Amino acid sequence: MDKLKISTAQFENRSGDKEFNLSRIESLARAAAIKGSHVIAFHECSVTGYSFARHLSREEMTDLAEFIPGGPSIEKLTKIASKNSIYILAGLFEKDEDGKLYKTYVCVDRNGLVASYRKLHPFINPFLTPGDKYCTFDLNGWKCGILICYDNNIIENVRATTLLGANIIFMPHVTMCTPSTRPGAGFVDPKLWDNREVDPTSLRLEFDGMKGRDWLMKWLPSRAYDNGIYVVFSNPIGMDDDQLKNGCSMILDPFGDIIAECRTLGDDFVSAILTPEKLTQSGGHRYIMARIPELYKDIIGQPHISEQKVIWLNPDKKENIES
Repeated sequence: MDKLKISTAQFENRSGDKEFNLSRIESLARAAAIKGSHVIAFHECSVTGYSFARHLSREEMTDLAEFIPGGPSIEKLTKIASKNSIYILAGLFEKDEDGKLYKTYVCVDRNGLVASYRKLHPFINPFLTPGDKYCTFDLNGWKCGILICYDNNIIENVRATTLLGANIIFMPHVTMCTPSTRPGAGFVDPKLWDNREVDPTSLRLEFDGMKGRDWLMKWLPSRAYDNGIYVVFSNPIGMDDDQLKNGCSMILDPFGDIIAECRTLGDDFVSAILTPEKLTQSGGHRYIMARIPELYKDIIGQPHISEQKVIWLNPDKKENIES
């Protein structure tokens, strides 16, 4: 494998405004390509917006969703990728011929769809169908995987994708700054965002504290470290419907170190060069090679009663799940 330059972006999307969101994707992709990036990744539902979908009916969700491939957003992303000679990863709602709805994340290049992944644990809208498979694909000689937001909180998903060969896992999110049972969680006042030019300090304290980045640092680096993989985390910044998000899109190496991070209070991207040597130098690589699967294969795979449907479809819980 050769070195690979990847960018991860953050931007303030508009709910349901695909034209605007795609224009921001195009602008950031162009800027990343000019700086030599081979790939740029955007957040979960970056094409459509996310949090507003909790209010939508099945009919409204179906109107918002697109066929993949063949939908207009995939065509537009392909044109952007072709024009700028860059791979683009972005998210949207998908519908299939049977009328099922999915939360989907895609990779496109100049020739069209490279990979498509359906979120295993969707909960923003009760009419979404969970995906039922993992996704790996080749990108410039690197094996990549995708896990969307809450999928990454179930550690088996990250390990399984790694065992399928992924050297890089793209982890698009819309997360942080939401209520949770953990201490320190909660919404961030949108007034701080409106006043960010006058008082960036108060906003940064909220964004970087336990409502935001400090929580992310409890678990995200461990996903990279334990599995010996590169992690590309993407998250929006600004208002997503009525919820404020804190960005901090970042790239982590197989040692769990942050090698690039967005720190501006606005639309931005950062880039990092990925080198294959770290994959085998990392502790995670040694840990995977030292596994004794016969000891725990029946434990990991034992049947259990999943609570996910109870949690996702309970209206009283829907806004209180942290991912």
